[in-house]
Amino acid sequence: MLLRFCSLIFHPRAQQFIIGVIIFNGITLGLETSPAIMSKIGGALVLADQIILCIYVLEILMKLAVLRHRFFFDSWNIFDFLIVGISLIPASGPLSILRALRILRVLRLITKLPRLRIIIESILHALPSIGWVSLLLAIVFYIFSVMCTSLFGNAFQEWFGSIGASMYTLFQMVTMESWSMGIARPVMEVYPMAWALFIPFLLVTAFVILNVFVGVIVSSMDEIHRRKEEGLLQQEGAAPSREDELAREMEVLREQLSKVEKMLRELPEDKK
Repeated sequence: MLLRFCSLIFHPRAQQFIIGVIIFNGITLGLETSPAIMSKIGGALVLADQIILCIYVLEILMKLAVLRHRFFFDSWNIFDFLIVGISLIPASGPLSILRALRILRVLRLITKLPRLRIIIESILHALPSIGWVSLLLAIVFYIFSVMCTSLFGNAFQEWFGSIGASMYTLFQMVTMESWSMGIARPVMEVYPMAWALFIPFLLVTAFVILNVFVGVIVSSMDEIHRRKEEGLLQQEGAAPSREDELAREMEVLREQLSKVEKMLRELPEDKK
């Protein structure tokens, strides 16, 4: 019985059905933001939302029944559990803001699509390196903010009147949002040599450090993918995914059953 239950909840078609439900739920939640649509089919959308929530809860309960305490060994299962748990909190009164958090259910696609999981795992794996790059970027921002405040603060109080204002202005320049016509050229009308400060800043930040962020994430993604292929990736402090183990066990059992059926068909009629 348990074996049949496992094959049902972890069957690829069941997972594809859940993916379809999640996508449909994202669409319905988007439609609920339209007063015109709610006035026409609001009741149907609310009913659909309740049915979808029941499907989510049933899926979680089935996994808990099969995996039991091992369910919480997988961080992705915990993520699903929290997302569904938030949806079960009554969104009324002071908790009405939680209704907006229902859209977080769409994040469950991450747990269902392996490629998305690799991307998230890569970002998490790269966080220590990203932290050091962020520290370097903060130091560069601080140095140039002090310089800009000292040099341009008197003439351009709004942009460079303080360290905070200078940091925000430099951040705008890094995003390439009107940095030339909106900031650099007006400053150069008063301080013609200002380009000697702005150009190195942009070269160091926008074209070097920010690309290091991308390089760190890409390198981490490549490492995670390689370790996945080699079967060596395990979550820190957690046991291997029970879902993968069950899937392998189910495959072995199917092969054994196929062999037994083949042997029975080959037996002579008088020995059956």
